Amino acid sequence: MKTLMIATMLSVAATTSAFAQTAPAQGSTPQPYAAQADANTTAVQNGAWVPPDGQAIAPKTRAQVYQELVQAEQDGQLAYLNSTVYAHP
Repeated sequence: MKTLMIATMLSVAATTSAFAQTAPAQGSTPQPYAAQADANTTAVQNGAWVPPDGQAIAPKTRAQVYQELVQAEQDGQLAYLNSTVYAHP
């Protein structure tokens, strides 16, 4: 019983340390896609996701999302997805 308890504790300790983040070296700041971004981009918080083109993506309103849904229904995109991607064999 003690052996099982010790083995469990060791495995938990080993897996939790595997997921620990390492701190960046002194003086270096991580800049995702910084080489591709131009000087006109806004500052991003450290660790925040940056789109590949370096530009911030504006959120959509409910009305815009609903309009896209209506457009997808009208031009057949939803029917195509339902018949291919979401079809159950």
